Amino acid sequence: MDQDIHEEELARLVERGGIFYHIPGQGPEQILTGIIDRIPAEFLPIDKQTLLKAVLEREALMSTGIGHGLALPHPRNPVISEVEKQFVTIAFPESPVDWNSLDGKAVHAVLLIVSASAKLHLHSLSKINFLCQQESFAALLRNRAPREDIIKAIKDIEQTWKK
Repeated sequence: MDQDIHEEELARLVERGGIFYHIPGQGPEQILTGIIDRIPAEFLPIDKQTLLKAVLEREALMSTGIGHGLALPHPRNPVISEVEKQFVTIAFPESPVDWNSLDGKAVHAVLLIVSASAKLHLHSLSKINFLCQQESFAALLRNRAPREDIIKAIKDIEQTWKK
């Protein structure tokens, strides 16, 4: 695989973006607002309202609920330019939310992806897709595992990709 100089490990992106629990809300807009509100402003490369607007505009085009209780919201176009400011936030709503997913299942885990380019977004998305297909990782998300367990699982899987 071509190792892009700006390609970061997914675990690092999640550490930067954070993992949040018990996000209140009845629908995607409330959940996304709650997630973005919890990200410390000093870690956000843009203001919270700009990010929320970009994510909601993308959501209005088509639901980012991918099925199996997961949603992968993201801006349609990059809203940041600095690759070192990219992040992935994992969040767990207080209770499962109807996200208009293709399989009709309510969402129990949200992975917000904010990338500096379409190429880097697709790279992060492919890693997330692979991880979520691993039953052990999917179970961590379903069970709202502790932050340390989620990060460790991502790091362990990423280590196998380096071999």
